[in-house]
Amino acid sequence: MQFGIFGVGDVARDPRTGHTPTEYDRIKALVEYAKLAEDVGLDVVAIGEHHNPPFIPSSPTTLLGYIAARTERILLSTSTTLVTTNDPVKIAEDYATLQHLADGRVDLMMGRGNTGPVYPWFGKDIRDGIALAVENYALLHRLWREDVVDWQGKFRTPLQGFTSTPRPLGGVPPFVWHASIRSPEIAEQAAYYGDGFFHNNLFWPKEHVRRLVELYRRRFEHYGHGRADQAIVGLAAHTYVRRNSQDALREFRPYYDNSPYSSGPSLEETMARTALIAGSPQQVIERVLTYREQAAGDFQRQLFNVDGIGVPHKAVLEQIEFLGEIVPVLRKEFAENRPAHVPKAPTHPFLTAEARKARDEEGRR
Repeated sequence: MQFGIFGVGDVARDPRTGHTPTEYDRIKALVEYAKLAEDVGLDVVAIGEHHNPPFIPSSPTTLLGYIAARTERILLSTSTTLVTTNDPVKIAEDYATLQHLADGRVDLMMGRGNTGPVYPWFGKDIRDGIALAVENYALLHRLWREDVVDWQGKFRTPLQGFTSTPRPLGGVPPFVWHASIRSPEIAEQAAYYGDGFFHNNLFWPKEHVRRLVELYRRRFEHYGHGRADQAIVGLAAHTYVRRNSQDALREFRPYYDNSPYSSGPSLEETMARTALIAGSPQQVIERVLTYREQAAGDFQRQLFNVDGIGVPHKAVLEQIEFLGEIVPVLRKEFAENRPAHVPKAPTHPFLTAEARKARDEEGRR
C-alpha cells in the first residue's frame, strides 16, 4: 500500500488573511512539501499539470526532476499528465529521462484534464478528448516497449522507423495509472492494458466511486490480467487535520466556502457523502478505511490533497506532519486484512523483477 500527497499547484488567496502567495512561493513550497513527505515516511508525491492561471505546474518533469535531486526514497508521480494535449513522443522522452535521473522512482497518472481552453492552445479539440486519450496512450505504450515504431493515427503525423530515446530504465517503462473522475472509457482503457486506475474522488459520492472502480475491476479480469480483486486501484482524499474535529472544521471552513467546490452542498454535507474530511487523525483513518469497505475493496494507493484552495504554507506542513502519524496506523490496518493474492502497488524494482522472471520463463520454453 502506497500513501502520499498530491496537488494541482493552484495559486489561491487565503480567505482568512487576504494573502496570496506568489508563483515563486508556490513552486518552492511544492519542493518543501515533497521533502517533508519523505521525511515523515510517506511513499509518493504527485504533482499535476496545468497550463493556465491560477496554476503553476506547467512543467511537471522540471519540478519532479528537481525534487528527485533533493530526495532519496520517495516515489515521484503526476496527479495529471495531459495525455490529450501533449505529444506522446514528448511524454515518452521526458518521463524516461526523469526515470533515469530518479533511479526508477517515477510513475505517471494519465488524465484528460478538465480545463476546456487548454485544448485549442495545443491545437486540439476538447470534443476529441476521449479519442485523443485512447490513441495517444496506445502510441506511448508502444514507444516504451518497442525499439523501432511505425505509427499512423488520426491526431499526429505518422512515424516511420522511430526510436524514442532514452529507452526506459532497464527496459522497464514507468508504471501508468489512468486517472478519471467520471469516464468509463478511461476505466476500460486502464483495464485493457492491465495498468492502474486512479479515481480522483475528492468530491464525488462513494456510490459513484464504487461503480467506476467495479467496472475497471470487471474489465481487468475480462482482459486476462488477473482476478478482479487483483486490479490496481488508487484513490484520493482531501483532508484537513487538527487534534480535535472542532478546530479542524473551524479552520478549514473558510477555505472550503471560498473554493470552487462550495457552489453546492455545505461542508458537512460534502463530508458526509465524499472523501473530504476535516477532522481528527482518527476520523481520517476511519474515512479511508470506510472507502476500502464501501467503495473500492483492497486497493494499492491512497493520496491525500492537503495543499491548495488558499490553505497557508505553515498549515500544509502541519498536515503532512499529521499524515506521518496517520499513515502507520493505516498501513497496519490494511496489512492485517489484506488477502495474500492482492498485489502491492507496483514499483520499478518490482516491475524489473517481474520482467526478468518473464524473460527467464520465455528462455526455458
